[in-house]
Amino acid sequence: MEISKLFVQARSATVQIADGGLYHTKAVYQLFLNGQAAGTADTAVTSLYDLQPETEYVLSVRLGAEEVGQCAFRTARESYTLNVRQFGAVGDGVHDDTAAIQAAILHCPADGRVLIPAGRYHVLPLMLKSHVRIELRRGATLLLETDRSKFPILPGMILSTDETDDLNLGSWEGNPLDMYAAFISGMDVEDVVLYGEGVLDGQGDKSDWWQNCKVRRGAWRPRMLFLNHCKNVTVQGVTFQNSPSWNLQPYFSKDLRFLNIRVNAPANSPNTDGFDPESCDGILLAGAHFSLGDDCIALKSGKLYMGQRYKTPCQHIEISHCLMENGHGGMTCGSEMAGGIAHVRLHDCLMRNTDRGLRVKTRRGRGQQGVIDDIVFENVRMEHVGTPYVVNCMYFCDPDGKSEYVQSREKQPVDERTPRIGTVAFRHVTATDVTCAGYFLGLPERPIEAVVMENVHISCDKNAKPMQPAMAQGVPYLARKGLTAINVAKIVLKDVTITGQDGAKLECDGVGEVEE
Repeated sequence: MEISKLFVQARSATVQIADGGLYHTKAVYQLFLNGQAAGTADTAVTSLYDLQPETEYVLSVRLGAEEVGQCAFRTARESYTLNVRQFGAVGDGVHDDTAAIQAAILHCPADGRVLIPAGRYHVLPLMLKSHVRIELRRGATLLLETDRSKFPILPGMILSTDETDDLNLGSWEGNPLDMYAAFISGMDVEDVVLYGEGVLDGQGDKSDWWQNCKVRRGAWRPRMLFLNHCKNVTVQGVTFQNSPSWNLQPYFSKDLRFLNIRVNAPANSPNTDGFDPESCDGILLAGAHFSLGDDCIALKSGKLYMGQRYKTPCQHIEISHCLMENGHGGMTCGSEMAGGIAHVRLHDCLMRNTDRGLRVKTRRGRGQQGVIDDIVFENVRMEHVGTPYVVNCMYFCDPDGKSEYVQSREKQPVDERTPRIGTVAFRHVTATDVTCAGYFLGLPERPIEAVVMENVHISCDKNAKPMQPAMAQGVPYLARKGLTAINVAKIVLKDVTITGQDGAKLECDGVGEVEE
């Protein structure tokens, strides 16, 4: 059995145990570091903490008395450890510890560690700097201030002094708009690690962030982690909970890793998306657990202004060994996709009790730069997912989302406002107890180019209650329904089975070619 390194730094490491499991391994393994017991592992992606810098380690993975795999690694150098208690942090959950923790971050030398030991730290938004490692020890919880009047605001756009350029600091749903600073923000930082077994609690359940959430009050709601034009950032092990809005939003950033994180929020919490990279390049998300009130993962690249202004796609994204529960979508592309989304691979994941599995959503008006292509979804199991496969080119978002232009089933002119969907592929996927097998709705003037389904097996829930599989006008509420394809140039069905549906396996309207 292969044990591979995903990440190693001075005090921690993350490995992948390849025993064929998805989020969980197929067995519970015993871990030994240099011959000493180091706990157990029951997840495919597992992290090790409390390591020593500049030390050689051999990790042995055992099942009973048998060693089933091992890997060796050397931890990196650490220059200094700065304990936030030395800077005046109290950690009683009442005292404002913002200044003490921020001072430790700002004064940390390159390759140093800011250590946040066990305790409850009441803070306002914190800012990152480059070349720092921040450890949240087990038992450490950072509690975000609940009074929005105390938050700094990040302006959406600031014009340069000579009026030839602009500085985009804040963002909200695909536009450059003022937002309250995130729990943790990074602007143009690199070589950062945020890690440990501690908790960041946004206290959305104890504030007014979730009330009248569609109304801007001062500025738009903050995120938990906002990385703006950052690179080489790793987030490992941390739990994010009760976010005021989206949880993690990397923004125009590249070369990022998110490993073994947990993202939690009540199922009825508004817009608490788990992981929303926007116009990013090169991301690994592995071993994450999502349970929240909106999309677990949503890949984005802005609305029309941002797509035309910056022409920056969200691309080269790998998502593996994750568990998505109780959200709207397991993984969503869009609807803010005006810069394009491409080269995305989600594999070896488990989805439970989400409204949809893979959900691609766009609409007229996202622009010709808005191309979604090369989306691959493979080796996935879905349980009680309403509609596991959705591609919707008439998503009724935004104030004009239900206008005749967006929702018309008649051909419209193909122009600079028209988005495009290329190839979306599903391979080796099993979905059980679904409501509708899948719904693919393209534009009549620009059909979805290809939907490929290979070794896909779907069973319908005999007690399913009707749902609207795609959020567009004219889409009926359905239950125990097979695949529906409307305005699709080509659909490939190889070794596809659907059981328990009422009616045909596939119903087509405006489909150019069906290959079985």
